[in-house]
Amino acid sequence: MADGYDVLLRDGDIAHVRPLTPNDRQALHELVDSSSQRSAYLRFFSGGRASAHAYMDKITDEGYGGRALVATLRDRLVAVVECIPITDHVADLAILIDDAAQGNGLGTLLLEHAAIDAADHGVKELSAEVLSENAPMLRVLNDLGLEVRRRVDGSSTEIRIAPAPTTRLAAMIEARDHACERASVARVLAPRSVAVIGASRDPHAVGHRVLDNLLGGGFEGPVYPVNPRRANCYKSVLAIPDRVDLAVVAVPAAHVLEVARESAQAGVAGLVVLTAGFAESGDRHSEEDLLKISRTAGMRLIGPNCLGVVNTALGLNATFLEGRPEAGPVGLMSQSGAIGAALLDQLGVTSFVSVGNKADVSGNDLLEYWEDDDATKVIALYLESFGNPRKFTRIARRVSTRKPIMLVKSGRSDSGGRAVRSHTAAAATPDVAVDALVRASGVIRLDTLQDLVDTARLLSTQPLPRGRRVAIVGNSGGPEAMAADACERYGLAVPELPHGLVRGGPSAALGNPVDLTAEASAKDLGDAVEALVASPEVDAVLVVYTPPFGSGLEATREAIAIATRSATKTVLACVMGHGGMIDGRVPAYAFPEQALAALAHAVRYAEWRPEPVGEAPDADVEAARKIVRAEPDGWLSPATAARLLRCYGITVCEAVAVDSPDAAVEAAAMVGLPAVLKATGPVHKSDVGGVRMNLRTQEEIRLAYEDMAATIEDMTGAILQPQLPAGVEIIVGGVSYPAFGPLVMVGMGGVTGDLLADRAFRVPPVSVSAAVELVGELRCAPLLYGYRGAAPVNVSALAEQIARVGRLLDDLPEVVELDLNPVILTEDGATTVDVRIRLTHTEERFSALRRRLR
Repeated sequence: MADGYDVLLRDGDIAHVRPLTPNDRQALHELVDSSSQRSAYLRFFSGGRASAHAYMDKITDEGYGGRALVATLRDRLVAVVECIPITDHVADLAILIDDAAQGNGLGTLLLEHAAIDAADHGVKELSAEVLSENAPMLRVLNDLGLEVRRRVDGSSTEIRIAPAPTTRLAAMIEARDHACERASVARVLAPRSVAVIGASRDPHAVGHRVLDNLLGGGFEGPVYPVNPRRANCYKSVLAIPDRVDLAVVAVPAAHVLEVARESAQAGVAGLVVLTAGFAESGDRHSEEDLLKISRTAGMRLIGPNCLGVVNTALGLNATFLEGRPEAGPVGLMSQSGAIGAALLDQLGVTSFVSVGNKADVSGNDLLEYWEDDDATKVIALYLESFGNPRKFTRIARRVSTRKPIMLVKSGRSDSGGRAVRSHTAAAATPDVAVDALVRASGVIRLDTLQDLVDTARLLSTQPLPRGRRVAIVGNSGGPEAMAADACERYGLAVPELPHGLVRGGPSAALGNPVDLTAEASAKDLGDAVEALVASPEVDAVLVVYTPPFGSGLEATREAIAIATRSATKTVLACVMGHGGMIDGRVPAYAFPEQALAALAHAVRYAEWRPEPVGEAPDADVEAARKIVRAEPDGWLSPATAARLLRCYGITVCEAVAVDSPDAAVEAAAMVGLPAVLKATGPVHKSDVGGVRMNLRTQEEIRLAYEDMAATIEDMTGAILQPQLPAGVEIIVGGVSYPAFGPLVMVGMGGVTGDLLADRAFRVPPVSVSAAVELVGELRCAPLLYGYRGAAPVNVSALAEQIARVGRLLDDLPEVVELDLNPVILTEDGATTVDVRIRLTHTEERFSALRRRLR
């Protein structure tokens, strides 16, 4: 955090926050001079600016004992917030903001960050003395989202704040961040004026095509061509007499930084850089400079190396693509220009953003924008990488409760190259992380672009299915049989229909599928569809028609349109060999498998939406953090690992650490016989003979220790545990990636765990009910529920452990690997036998609550 971080303000502007340094003294004096006398009085009560200047000297001296953050706008220091220790657990809170920077949410943001930082450093209470007439500051403190107590004393009010994060604080931070993100993205997607820098008369030039698209696309705002070497163009963006909201840059890479600086000087709000030749070509330094110029000036940046942006509601086509994008209900983002162009040709969009190298604006930002856009019914993303996957999970989980998000992400085969040693980490590849991430957030992950187009057409035009029951009706038995087979593959049900629900000719088969035969007319098919749509026995209706039989293609399409016009149930069609839309409402697919794949995605999404997040398990987080802070990087000792788990309500089977054969014999008196002896030191103890079970006498224990000590090179000692009753062995674990954050894993445990690779993952938090579903995904799940007459084990106890491990990983980012292996499940409960936990401390533990741009 030494260099600071960028933050968004309420109107979409960008500030930079960093720790105060002694070099800020002159800038702090300038802040005092630019503040009004009243602001100085409200902050310092008496003495006005003279007191303020003296105080700025004090806080930049070497002996200053507080922690302070400063904020800059366009490289000018505009605010300082302090947290000054009074005792080990109490600190004073104070803030001064330039008058011109007030009213834009900066004060609230700085106070949030100061409170979060104070809580991270063990502060239990923040105090602030505020003049009672300073109503805005009192309101800001009260509305932070923390527990606040007030005491009025004459003309001042004493404020006491508990900085420990609360659910209310998290919700309010999320809401404030959402408003800032939306305002920020609006700078590039809803501009009032556009400049095309690099405009050209050459019809093949990118600048010409962008200008032509803007002028011919119906954009009503002013469009300014910029080219210093062309007549009828402005020489630079600085020469434009009016404010420019969006600048589209189509100049050679060597000139982009100069153009960006001029745009910053001109007060441009958003920058779309079409030019290639940056990080994708190895020039990361220039791309970093471009981002820095943009952020310092408060400009949001699309690209570089992108196609541009589209907003069909405004007639904004700031791309160099041929043709006019079709208006529709999809918000579309692509990291690949070629794929974006292909999808834009297939889908009607509210807006389209080609993010290119994604130096600044990413999918996270766009999700925030599209969440509140009523015209956007469905969101479609093509990604090659995640910039901030943990933030993506939080945003997408919220957005998915309102509208579906579809994702195609390339790179499924990339193992990530992570060098790990424990069972869990070895299993959790980055693509596994992506799968867990999208599952947790309700995102619909698709394998192909065709799947994305097919699913988007269904979700953007039809109500969500209420269940998995599908009625199949059509005029050809073969395609309908294929449809029924596809239903089974995708987990959809094809129930028998009530007798008499559908009528047909003497040759018709009226079960399910309903085959009306090739002689059925368009009216026959329409009547059958109407009956099925009205039936409570089905949740979705698939119409399968093979042309040219019956009344022909056009008449049948019209019959389907009429039959479904008032339908409140999911209806889709397979018109063999013909895709598209029927009446603009009913998606039609060329083949039945396409239709049912899309329907299956819609069903799973509909089932995900009502799922509650669930309450987090109780935990002594403060005690856990003390343990973690006191330990060095590396694997915890078994005793310390067990102590950390107890903070989260997870108990480990009794274990006594021993360092000699005699100590092992003595420990037997404490744990009892029979016993298990396990070597400490090796990661995979069983592989090297480091686990000896069912030791029934003290002599057996002595011999076992001596034998292990003689044969295991990296043995550092051992632990002795009681021999537990037999049960089903399961592993519960976790791994934390620097970018993706933590994952919880459950799988087949014991020595066969790696061999069978039967595992399932989730992104925490994981509720107990979600943990039960996670366990149900395992191939070994039948063993837990009474396989072949065996007694069922206590799955609820296992689910409780999974939820608690999830909370531990969420709370403690220093825990990078965790294995409970095995957890022995019996009818009575779940007993953790062995535990391994590895810590990695980072210099900066950046709270997810602290708002910032990536």
